Amino acid sequence: MSTQQTSSSPAGTPPALGTVLRERFQDCMDFSARQLGPADGRGGVTLYWIDGLVSSRGLAETVLHPLHAALCASGAPEAGACVEALLRGAVWAGPAQKRTDAEEVAQDLLHGCCAVLASPAGPAVCFEVKSEDGRAVSQPTIEKTVKGGKDAFVETLRTNTALVRKRLRTPRLKLIQTVLGRKSGTDVAVLYIEGVANPETVTQLRQRLQGVDIDGVTASGNLEQYLTDRPGCPFPQLLHTERPDTFASELLAGRVGLMADGLPLGFLLPATLSAFLHVSEDRAQHWLAASVLTLLRWFSLTVSLLLPALFTAIVMYHQEMIPTPLLLSIIEAKQLVPYSEAFEILGMLLAFELLMEAGLRLPDPVGDTVSIIGALIVGQSAVEAKVLSPISVIVVAVTAICGFTLPSRDLGAALRLLRLGLVAASIALGLYGLCLALALLLWYLCTVESFGVPYTAPMAEGGLAEICKAFLRLPLPADKLRERALRTPDRRNQK
Repeated sequence: MSTQQTSSSPAGTPPALGTVLRERFQDCMDFSARQLGPADGRGGVTLYWIDGLVSSRGLAETVLHPLHAALCASGAPEAGACVEALLRGAVWAGPAQKRTDAEEVAQDLLHGCCAVLASPAGPAVCFEVKSEDGRAVSQPTIEKTVKGGKDAFVETLRTNTALVRKRLRTPRLKLIQTVLGRKSGTDVAVLYIEGVANPETVTQLRQRLQGVDIDGVTASGNLEQYLTDRPGCPFPQLLHTERPDTFASELLAGRVGLMADGLPLGFLLPATLSAFLHVSEDRAQHWLAASVLTLLRWFSLTVSLLLPALFTAIVMYHQEMIPTPLLLSIIEAKQLVPYSEAFEILGMLLAFELLMEAGLRLPDPVGDTVSIIGALIVGQSAVEAKVLSPISVIVVAVTAICGFTLPSRDLGAALRLLRLGLVAASIALGLYGLCLALALLLWYLCTVESFGVPYTAPMAEGGLAEICKAFLRLPLPADKLRERALRTPDRRNQK
């Protein structure tokens, strides 16, 4: 508040609400105000809104036109009567909120509302006339499917919640909304099915959201890194999806969902390692085909993690494990290569990461060209020039292909980091170092939890049937119970 405006008010008298709003949005060229009243100049009201956050057509049709007609018909009503008329329906907009605090009115304006003041001192009546401008619902770009839905989340929170509501038409689907970010004021919603989700998980998530005190929520990491149990763990601890049908099915399974305005995805928790290897398409396929594909993903995870380290350990320390014809082929290919296998594997893994980053950051046509040049031309030229051995190129290529089959990109990124560590352990101690590193990795995974659920569930807890569900997909009529590790109040999902 400026000194001049403060001095113009009597001592001890708070400034008028309209004056505070104009001061709060000073030098904001999108802050708009308009006086509205009868033609004779008697009475009238003042409207405030943020240009671009409200719909111009909606403002004109639902607020300006009926309000002007009501003012012309009633003459010059006093401020109290005008406020009561606004609350009773003088304006055709939806929800109406009476506000006396300037901070609340400012937040309403920033959330797409129009504030109407019958007198400069207030109070204000706020009507929601949000702009519908934004990206339309389109097909998923990452989680593609053949038999599933063809719509994906967008950057508008209310549109995303509506997509979930269309699939779960039950009042038991609860939506708790809060605001995060001191500067951004981002709307965040917690979704769960009452009676299915664990109440302790919901309570724990809400408590952690209350503890998030940052300036802005503009990226997924602003939520993930503040909500997870182990922020330093390389493995992802929150499931995320861009598909409303996947989000709805996980809510039915007993998980709790989280959405944020501006992020075209939904988070799901608790997360387990096996959950990252299942996709929504599994429930649309025959159970035998889905089971084989799930096993294939587990096999790909194992190969992507272990193949470079296992190859390095065997070639450097345990050549007797290699069949003689293959060993002779490797020796012949390595005769003119000046570098060791360890240097080749590490160098190619780093080169692969560079190609991945280049293909991701560049525009699509340029990125595809860089990938082709790096993978075919440079790789083939390096082999022909005897800089790299063909077997090393094959090992890294198979590792990359297996990594691409994983449904979760975050899980793939974690495996790429751990892969380098396992290769380093193999270089140091051979198979002994690899086994020691794997034992430490398994021990560490057994200590990780996600909102009270072991990360290795259902292998860590549960019977044989629960473990089988992690690697296979049972026929849907036989899959009558929800996952035990989620501790849902109602475990039965069908009769």
